[in-house]
Amino acid sequence: MRYRDDMAAKDVGLNALNDAAWRDHFSRFTPLSDNLAAPLALRYHGHQFRHYNPDIGDGRGFLFAQMRDGCDRLMDLGTKGSGQTPYSRQGDGRLTLLGGIREVLATRYLEHLGVPTSRSFSLIETGEALSRHDEPSPTRSSVLVRLSHSHIRFGTFQRLAFLEQKDAMKTLVDYCCTYYFPDCDSPAELLAASAKASANMVASWMAGGFVHGVMNTDNMNITGESFDYGPYRFLPSFDPDFTAAYFDRTGLYTFGRQVETMYWNLAQLAQSLTLISEDQPLIAALETFSDHYQTAFHRHIFRRLGIKPRTLGDDRDLIAATFAYLKSVQVSWPGFWHDWQGGALNAKTAKASPRGEFYQGSLFEDWYNHLKPYESAFKLHRTGGPFASLLYDEIVDIWAPIRDDDDWSLFDAKLATFQRRELGV
Repeated sequence: MRYRDDMAAKDVGLNALNDAAWRDHFSRFTPLSDNLAAPLALRYHGHQFRHYNPDIGDGRGFLFAQMRDGCDRLMDLGTKGSGQTPYSRQGDGRLTLLGGIREVLATRYLEHLGVPTSRSFSLIETGEALSRHDEPSPTRSSVLVRLSHSHIRFGTFQRLAFLEQKDAMKTLVDYCCTYYFPDCDSPAELLAASAKASANMVASWMAGGFVHGVMNTDNMNITGESFDYGPYRFLPSFDPDFTAAYFDRTGLYTFGRQVETMYWNLAQLAQSLTLISEDQPLIAALETFSDHYQTAFHRHIFRRLGIKPRTLGDDRDLIAATFAYLKSVQVSWPGFWHDWQGGALNAKTAKASPRGEFYQGSLFEDWYNHLKPYESAFKLHRTGGPFASLLYDEIVDIWAPIRDDDDWSLFDAKLATFQRRELGV
């Protein structure tokens, strides 16, 4: 056992499991009592880099169990690296240990940043040797369990639309309304709720400097929760053209195109729902995305800066000035937000930081003048706690001692810099 999230386990009533029982359930997948008797590997379709693919599904994972959390939300325990399924397409169904470590780090850092994300519930090394073209091989193997709010992907709806299965589509919509959006009772209302949740998710990415890397429709879920971390990256400094995936040669999924891509993906969900709904209500629901995004983006930016909003006009001016400044200098993205958390009260500390050289000159002064009228959102002055970041080179440095000496100290130390949040918050 390499990682277990006891905080999340407590919230779903599984914290009493001892290590032997934990390994039994989350590496051998002995069913939990009074839960699914057998795992479910799900079939779906999806647009992958804008090309429609009807031949995909859960190829190295499955839905293992479902339960309620402390907020009474339906939660899923799903796997990654648990072996072959009917949809593996000649893959081995396994996950490298490095891949599992990267996902644990991603989910913990995104949680720290306030991003709605799945949680890495368990990571167990299996002892198998894997061969991969993108890692020195043979490489170590692991199996990951995620705790997430919904396993239903946009591609799940796309498959039913493609097959013109109206009754199944109605059942799926009813299921999602019942268990995830109980205030909704129509396809258009479901789309509107998903658009709002998705707008919040992508806004939190843009405020956090997160680049998903592979925003295919089969990688988007109905509840607007980030999951399935493959070639993700975090911005070293502000760059709208920054990409996470080495195979994204056209820059389709750059940092600066993520909002546009989310809207495009929602449009594919809307198109699928035309199987059982009139067009106009779906169009109206889709058009709510922009306003929801702007509202959520402002909220996430102000949370990152740790300041209280003022007027809408002032707030827009501050955000515009912030990104104009970040575009003009190559200051560390995570460093900038850390230095200025709490607003202008942090000026002395920020200017004494390793990034102090960037906090001078006319461009900086223009931004700082926008910031000065804002009050700190904190009751007591603080600098934001330990400096937290997760850049590519940091993951390389964390992996090297694990690979060479089975030394997990850097991994544990990095996790300790990330703040935890209550589930459902």
